[in-house]
Amino acid sequence: MTHIAHQLTNRRYQERAITYCESHDQALVGDKTLAFWLMDKQMYTHMSDLTPLTPVVDRGIALHKLIRLVTCGLGGEGYLTFEGNEFGHPEWLDFPREGNGSSFHYARRQFNLVHDEMLRYKYLYRFDRAMVRLERRFHWLSAHDQWVTLKHNDDKVLAFERGGLAWIFNFHPCNSYADYRIGVAWAGKYTVVLCSDDPEFLGHGRVDPAVEHFSTPMEWNGRPNYIQVYLPARTAIVLQHD
Repeated sequence: MTHIAHQLTNRRYQERAITYCESHDQALVGDKTLAFWLMDKQMYTHMSDLTPLTPVVDRGIALHKLIRLVTCGLGGEGYLTFEGNEFGHPEWLDFPREGNGSSFHYARRQFNLVHDEMLRYKYLYRFDRAMVRLERRFHWLSAHDQWVTLKHNDDKVLAFERGGLAWIFNFHPCNSYADYRIGVAWAGKYTVVLCSDDPEFLGHGRVDPAVEHFSTPMEWNGRPNYIQVYLPARTAIVLQHD
């Protein structure tokens, strides 16, 4: 968690930066997409809703959402989505050259995948759309308030404040935490505005968005208040305060 936070914030104060999870540079040299690194060959066999949700695909989709959200939320003043990253495009890009026999086979982006309602790419796209809409609502990319509240390497929990929102990530593969304390700057009521575990995004629905969290006036993580939240494994939640 310390390394993730450092990489996303390691720049001079108020120096603007563009962040991304994958870019054209890595794609054009034949590197696999982020989704393909996470799910590999099972993207050929288990990305249909008609097939069982395997542990590999479940893990890959969960981490794909978390990686995009933490990059967009903490990384910089602009967020770059390389074509297809918004819905987890498989494979790689490879333009015709001598080494591949002048083949056009991988010189493509399969945008049809996201429009096929039988495939699971639609869930990743829905999450990307929800994330972008949330930024348009709260404008955190142009906000100047940013504070990393917690970097817990053992619990694999990362929390920060930005754009008037509290962002909490649990990257742990199996540990879920009940009543997990997170220090916050603002006193009052907190409600969930985005959760990666929402069934709309192929999550498991372990977080009830109707639950309200009320702060306690006690210093925690260097902040004057704290809230207690339920953090399922491989889940991120974003909360606003009233």
